[in-house]
Amino acid sequence: MSSSAEILVVILSIALAIFLILGIILTIYLIDLTRQIRRVTNSAERTAYNLESVVSKFSTVMTPILMVKMVTNFFNKFKKGKGEQ
Repeated sequence: MSSSAEILVVILSIALAIFLILGIILTIYLIDLTRQIRRVTNSAERTAYNLESVVSKFSTVMTPILMVKMVTNFFNKFKKGKGEQ
């Protein structure tokens, strides 16, 4: 092998080693990022579930209150209509 070919082989070997190291580092960062994303999505899922339960409990309380309000509005309109005649 000529000296220029040996130099080219050394340069290519160094470049491949650098890219291999960068690939390993990038893979480690991607694994860490996916773990963080998984934690965030789990937290968001728990928050959505808790919010859903709060809204469900709120709606069970508000339904009778809205019914009472509708009935009182109906009776108030009925009283106003009867008093004007």
